[in-house]
Amino acid sequence: MKFRLLFLLPFLFTGTIFAQEWPARPVKFIVSQAPGTSPDITARYLADRLSKIWNQSVVVENRPGGQNVPGAQAAARSAPDGYTFFYATTAAIVSNPYTFKSLPYDPAKDFAPVAMIAKSPMVIAVNPEVPAKSLGELIAQDKSQPGRLAAANEGTKTFSGLMSQMLNQITGMHLLQVPYNGVSPAIQDTIAGRTQVVLVSSAALLPFLKRGELRALAVSSGKRVRGLEDVPTLAESYPGFEYVGWFALLAPAGTPAAIVQKANRDTDKVLTDPEVAQRLFDLGLVNEGAGTPESLGDFLRAERERWAKLVKEIGLQPE
Repeated sequence: MKFRLLFLLPFLFTGTIFAQEWPARPVKFIVSQAPGTSPDITARYLADRLSKIWNQSVVVENRPGGQNVPGAQAAARSAPDGYTFFYATTAAIVSNPYTFKSLPYDPAKDFAPVAMIAKSPMVIAVNPEVPAKSLGELIAQDKSQPGRLAAANEGTKTFSGLMSQMLNQITGMHLLQVPYNGVSPAIQDTIAGRTQVVLVSSAALLPFLKRGELRALAVSSGKRVRGLEDVPTLAESYPGFEYVGWFALLAPAGTPAAIVQKANRDTDKVLTDPEVAQRLFDLGLVNEGAGTPESLGDFLRAERERWAKLVKEIGLQPE
């Protein structure tokens, strides 16, 4: 046993020194969304704060399109040296395996969990001209006028699209599903009245809710959302229902554990700063700190089980 400890000691010491010296050059965050989207905005905000702690620039590289696949693939194939991280979303890590028959990356094996950034519950909202003031009233309206209500989402195989299909499944509604190429046109068409219902993230909807251009009926999180305290959760009517979008920092598998731990601690320091917490809240996000790499790993495993259940219930077939 003593020999084994003496054998391992230099490697443990080397890892500690490596983490102390890291980062010695600029760090890159790969974002699989376009500039100006919620993941991009928060990634740049976090990068700016971390650059001050690390005394190194943190560069955001956008690789949008393809249902997050190009960005996730690029991050997975990056060198595991602590200089490239993936600013991951729910779609890239959890839902893509159920919507694609095959992926050029393995979400469960190609990444090491680093830090939870924030969660973004989905919101069911309606055009103000829709009479329904609650989810129950919307269900009643849909049943009295079958096929008259159209629901906008970001795309059939997106988190938003899957959730919209699930909403029909659990409520018994028959909302006409109208997929768009992105969140902005889905919101704008609902404001204009071309669609009556929209189901997208709280981060995307919050400005429009505040201006009264849309009215929120329910949120998809397990508990009510700060800033939307008057909006019931779906779980209040359908116990156990809880699906939220999220952003998390992941590293290529094989990244030294000491670097992962340091990145986690520094990210938590940023997220728990009151100014940062307020900024994320203003963006419609739920921030509970970075957690630990281990707690994030547990969360991701639970998410995969949760999404496997959703996909089975709506009968989704991968393509």
